[in-house]
Amino acid sequence: MRKPQIDYTAVFHALPGMVALLTPDLVYADANDDFLRLAGRTREQLLGRYIFDVFPENPNAPAAAGMRETRASMLRVAATGERDTMAMLRYDIEDPERPGHWVEHFWSPVNAPVLGPDGQVVLIVHRVEEVTELIRARGGTDSDSSRARVLEAELYTRARELHEVNERLRKAHAREREVALALQEAMLPAPTPVGHHRAAVRYRPAAGALNVCGDWYDLVDLPGDRIAVAVGDVVGHGLEAACVMGQLRSALSAAARVADGPAQALDALGLYARHVDGAESTTVVKTFIDWDTRTLTYSSAGHPPPALLHPDGTVTFLDQATDPPLGARPEHVPRPQASTGFTEGATLVLYTDGLIERRDEDIDAGLARLADSLVRHGPAGPEALSDALLADLLPPPGNTDDTALVIIRL
Repeated sequence: MRKPQIDYTAVFHALPGMVALLTPDLVYADANDDFLRLAGRTREQLLGRYIFDVFPENPNAPAAAGMRETRASMLRVAATGERDTMAMLRYDIEDPERPGHWVEHFWSPVNAPVLGPDGQVVLIVHRVEEVTELIRARGGTDSDSSRARVLEAELYTRARELHEVNERLRKAHAREREVALALQEAMLPAPTPVGHHRAAVRYRPAAGALNVCGDWYDLVDLPGDRIAVAVGDVVGHGLEAACVMGQLRSALSAAARVADGPAQALDALGLYARHVDGAESTTVVKTFIDWDTRTLTYSSAGHPPPALLHPDGTVTFLDQATDPPLGARPEHVPRPQASTGFTEGATLVLYTDGLIERRDEDIDAGLARLADSLVRHGPAGPEALSDALLADLLPPPGNTDDTALVIIRL
């Protein structure tokens, strides 16, 4: 039997009930026909606009908190990738034909994530059930009023139960985040001195989310005037990612001490990662720095390229030895490595994708921002430069992914 072709756009617009799609920045991407009809707005009035610009909060509503609660729910969904069911709330709508005239409404909302191939939230499904008529029915006949009170009590009870469940989940998530961050801090201590060379490290957890503890850094002293530096990023979040991160960091740190170069160290790590649950698709870049020969030798397993800021203010990205992430190939294949020279006073920057990547944006835009910031702040020492890069590149509301950063003055 031939499989029917389904027009999912038509299905979405025909869905019963009010459903809208928003970006993680809370901008309308689409809305179904019932949403437009019951909200009294056209598609042109919604698409591409911030939700609370379209539906501002009634400044005259008593104890108005609908906007704050709705925004908090949506941002939780964007940050955690988990569904959030809200308690019933009052949120009045301004009559588009009569500016300044507000119509009282009561809603029962649910917000749910739509995940992209990388597991990140790309859309928020905002489904709302209007219960205004149910609340207003209390003023009808005795029979209507009695039935309305029963239904309202049932709705209120359900909303309270959902609210309590959400509160318990949020507290459990907060506790897990606290434990994961403590574990992360224990496994990422301040680096030991790297001889007379200046280095700075930073770790910034994702703001207000469990999307933490998959990023790491490592610095290893090697014989002679050499060190090995690495940053990596484990797919996943929370305690599981922190545990995987700890295993991979320790394994790579040990491998770097006996390997002939970064590619060989990543080969050993890749073989080890095949036997660690949750290590699949981990990205990592390893760099050996040799001050005697003034040479950088590097190898990357699917990780954003290190940046080399030259004393003349130009920036080079070390992208000539990039291979797939750990466990991406069915069979083990030796990894490539490349070398480049450096001059005294250059600066090497290794980082994880939380520093440069943004949703709905090509990675080249993030790399360009990084290069621009390096050029502007390059003369600063590693510590000051680290703080300047984080201030420049992390989004103002807070980063949605954790970020690791290592800066070494060569």
